[in-house]
Amino acid sequence: MSRMSKKQQLGTTGLLVPPIIFGTSCLGNLYQELSYQTKLAIASEWFKYIQPPVVLDSAGKYGAGLALEMIGKTLYDLGVKQDDVIISNKLGWKRVPLKGSEPTFEAGVWAGINHDAKQDISYDGILRCWQQGKDLLGAQYCPQIVSVHDPDEYLAAAVDQQERDQRFRQVIGAYKALHELKAAGEVKAVGVGAKDWMVIRKLADEVELDWVMFACSLTAYTHSAELLSFIDDLRRKNIGIINSAVFNAGFLVGGAYFDYRKPDPEKEPELFAWRECFFKLCKKHSVRPAVACVQFGLSVSGVLAVAVNSGKPQRVRENVEAVTSQVPNDFWVKMKQEGLIAKDYPYLG
Repeated sequence: MSRMSKKQQLGTTGLLVPPIIFGTSCLGNLYQELSYQTKLAIASEWFKYIQPPVVLDSAGKYGAGLALEMIGKTLYDLGVKQDDVIISNKLGWKRVPLKGSEPTFEAGVWAGINHDAKQDISYDGILRCWQQGKDLLGAQYCPQIVSVHDPDEYLAAAVDQQERDQRFRQVIGAYKALHELKAAGEVKAVGVGAKDWMVIRKLADEVELDWVMFACSLTAYTHSAELLSFIDDLRRKNIGIINSAVFNAGFLVGGAYFDYRKPDPEKEPELFAWRECFFKLCKKHSVRPAVACVQFGLSVSGVLAVAVNSGKPQRVRENVEAVTSQVPNDFWVKMKQEGLIAKDYPYLG
C-alpha cells in the first residue's frame, strides 16, 4: 500500500497530523515484555505507511519511561530524522528506582520493567517530568506536543474536597509551566489527555488548550450525547481533537481488558453481551471489528485522528487500513436497531 499523505492541522499550532497516531505503550511492555527486535520492527512499520512526519503518542508513565527510551533508541537505529517525527509526551509521571520486585504504580499492567513511576504534578513537577522525558528520548529527539497526563486520576485520588481543590491548583500550576515552555519555543502544542472527559471539560474552562485527547470515552460502546455536545464546542473553538482507546483498551476487539482493567463476566454481563452481539453483526456484514471501532472513532465532526497502539508489527498495517476502510451504512443502521450504538447518534446510520 502507498504511504498515507492526508494531514490536518492540529488546532492553530501549525503542526500537521495524519488521521492515525501511533500509541507507544507497547514499547513500555504493556501487558507483555517485547524483545527489542520486535519493538524495532514495530517502529519501522510506522514509517512504511505514513508520509512523514509520523506522530507518536507517549508518556513517562508507559513502562516507567521505558517507552520513551525505546522511541529514542528505535528511531535512532532506523536513522529517522527529527523532522520526520512528531512526538507527544504526556507529562505527570516520572521514573523512580524500583524498590521491590514489582512496580507500584500500576500493578499487573507492565511486564519486565526495571523501574517504578511516581506522579509529580505541579509547576515544578511537570518541568521535572519534561526534562526527564527529554533525557530518556536522547539528544536526537524532542517532544513537540505536551500535556498533563491523567489529571482525572490525579484528582480522583484525593481523599476529600479540600485535597481535590489543592490538587486542581497543582494541575493549573502544571499548565502554567507548559505554557511557559510553549512561549519559549520549546514546544508547539499544549493539551490534555484523560479518560474522564468531564475533567477535560473543566480544564478547558480554566486553561488554554491546543488539543485534547479522549481515552475510552468516545467509542462504539460509549458515546454520550453530552460528550458529543462538548466535542462540538471544542471544534468551534478550533481545538484539535484526538480519539484514543477506541477499542476500550482492547476489549471491543476481543481483548481481556476493558478500560485497562479485567472485567468480571458475572458482575458485568452487559459488556460481554454487547461484544458478542457486535461480533455477530460484524461477521454478518463482513466488517472487521477493529475497522468498525476505528471508523466510529473518526466519525465525529472535529476528530482529527485516532491513536492506536499495537504490540505486533503486522498489526500496524491493519490499523492504517482500518483508518482508510469504508464501512457500509447498512451496518451502522443495524447497529442502531440492535441497540449497540445510540439511536440518535448523528454521524452514522
